[in-house]
Amino acid sequence: MVEKTIRTLTLTLPSDREIAMTRSFDAPRELVFDALTKPEHLVRWWGPKGYSCPACKIDFRVGGAWLACMRSPEGQDIWSTGVYREIVPLERIVSTDSFADAEGNVVPASHYGIPGDFPR
Repeated sequence: MVEKTIRTLTLTLPSDREIAMTRSFDAPRELVFDALTKPEHLVRWWGPKGYSCPACKIDFRVGGAWLACMRSPEGQDIWSTGVYREIVPLERIVSTDSFADAEGNVVPASHYGIPGDFPR
């Protein structure tokens, strides 16, 4: 039997605006959790269609950091990093998410030629 897992992602921006996205997956809850927390799974799906994920490190614990690279079809590497704030196994993961350089240092979106001042 396949269990439908619903994932809700809430983003809080510096202005305290929130963006909530909900996704439903026809997959066991354990598989969805693994896909979000284990590098060997995350590299298979991280990034938009057509992008690859050539590098991913995850220190999956509260206070631990993650670092992932997505590579565009043109070969541009875009790094992201975050810190885990809350973990409830198979239920909830709360982490920050920022643009980064390859060493995991937070950089503004403009570092990758993306207009705007996020993060502020």
